[in-house]
Amino acid sequence: MVSEDLILTQAQELRRGTVVLACLELLREPQYGYALLETLNGAGVPVDGNTLYPLLRRLEKQGLLVSEWNTDQSRPRKFYRVSEEGAQLRSALVREWRDVVAAISRVARED
Repeated sequence: MVSEDLILTQAQELRRGTVVLACLELLREPQYGYALLETLNGAGVPVDGNTLYPLLRRLEKQGLLVSEWNTDQSRPRKFYRVSEEGAQLRSALVREWRDVVAAISRVARED
C-alpha cells in the first residue's frame, strides 16, 4: 500500500510548477504579495510565503512581472502585475498545460 506521505510528496511535486502559471494568471490585475498568497490558497493552489515571495522576486528579475510600491495607505505595499513578456509566457504555458492535461487524460485509467 502506498503511504500517505509518499502521495503528499508526489502531489506537491506535481503542483510545484503550477504556482508560476497561477501567479501569471492572477497577476493580470495588480496584487500585493499577501493578497496573492491568500488568493492562491483560497483557489486550492497551496503555497506559503517562504515559497511565494522568492518566486515573485525571481519572476520580476526575469522580466515576467513588474512591481511598484503603493504608499497611499499607512502600510506601504509592493504590488505586482504581469509584464507584456509575462503575458506572452502565460499564454504559452496555458496552451502547454492544456496539452499536458489532454495527454494525461488519454493515458490515465480509472482504478
